[in-house]
Amino acid sequence: MKISIFGLGYVGAVSLACLSRDGHEVIGVDIEPAKLDLIKSGKTPVVEEGMVDLMAQVAASGRVTVTTDAQRAVQDSELSLICVGTPSAPNGSQDQGAILRLAVEIGKAIGAKAQPHVVVFRSTLVPGTVEDVLRPIIEEASGKKDGEGFFLCFQPEFLREGSSIRDYDKPPFTVIGANHAYPVERLQALFGHLPCKFLQTSVRSAEMMKYCCNNFHALKITFANETARLCEALGVDPFEVMDLVCQDTQLNISKAYLKPGFAFGGSCLPKDLRATTYLAKVHDLELPMLAGILPSNRQHLDAALNKLLATGKRKIGFIGLSFKTGTDDLRESPLVTLAEQLIGKGVQLSIYDPEVHLASLLGANRSFVEKHLPHIGQMLKPELAQVIAESEVLVLGLADTKVFDVLTDQARPDQVVLDLVNLPNPDKLAATVVGLCW
Repeated sequence: MKISIFGLGYVGAVSLACLSRDGHEVIGVDIEPAKLDLIKSGKTPVVEEGMVDLMAQVAASGRVTVTTDAQRAVQDSELSLICVGTPSAPNGSQDQGAILRLAVEIGKAIGAKAQPHVVVFRSTLVPGTVEDVLRPIIEEASGKKDGEGFFLCFQPEFLREGSSIRDYDKPPFTVIGANHAYPVERLQALFGHLPCKFLQTSVRSAEMMKYCCNNFHALKITFANETARLCEALGVDPFEVMDLVCQDTQLNISKAYLKPGFAFGGSCLPKDLRATTYLAKVHDLELPMLAGILPSNRQHLDAALNKLLATGKRKIGFIGLSFKTGTDDLRESPLVTLAEQLIGKGVQLSIYDPEVHLASLLGANRSFVEKHLPHIGQMLKPELAQVIAESEVLVLGLADTKVFDVLTDQARPDQVVLDLVNLPNPDKLAATVVGLCW
């Protein structure tokens, strides 16, 4: 395949070398002549393990050319990988100046081409940039439409500096954000041989997941470092602790807890976070990330309250009250807190939870609910159908297939369902289904 690569920093230079190594004809484009001269002479413009030998090899192959002429590079290739930098502006926003200027040049070149051109953005971009910002620029400059005269898509990269060649050859997955089949087919021909899943998604989701991945990496590093600071103060070996944490691939290193939903609660997480932040305070430590978890959790709960109040409805039914499905534990349940707040606003509540029976609640569990919902006996209903019948809004906090079936059968078009558990088939409900974050 004939490929042009724009921006010859770490991502662009490594991609150029690896694609050429794999037999493709590659045109490297950059505004810095010094980088182009290095590549022409078989030298690497970036310090990276394995790049010295690889760049010498591909430069000698005759499959690599370089230029500062963006339009010529587009005209002489069938697919372009955009790897230009998107650094931070002084106010923290993304500086998109370079990619905006390049979009104009690419659009002009596409306007002069007879064959459709595939443009693949690999630069980290704020979600919505490809479709809302770059597409109009390229369409105006080219006089053509996305999906007809050219194809735009977004492919996040996962190359770590220091191991980027190994990461290129063995990525965690290949993710393509695209609106049309043709660019996906071309990228599958280019990267489908790699030993990983090849996943297609929307352009916006692909843009956002790159930010999500980087933020998650930063979060994990910060978590390990804050844990280490607390361990030091307590005389505990932080490496031993984190090594033990990572042995758990069922909960700690897994999909567990990584689905958007409602606030957390229960008898463990809130109290242990409070104890952790108190320990830090006692030892004069600042652990901003760990200290910020409970306030963030409260904001998530506040978002649910505001969403319910915004409906203007006064009759609200809760489907579920315990802190998670399959238990009667009401201690620090966010649903109990939400119910308490709604009662304070004068809302009429009815509640159904198949696991919660006042007669069988004991000890701290019973004390908690009596303190926060003293009149819970008047609100608890024995049948789900009764709650559905007398409510204008339903708060779905139970992930139960039997509940889903009853809702599908009995929810009315005039009702709103606040989905806190990710309904598998929300379109089957007659009611309007809304999520906490959508």
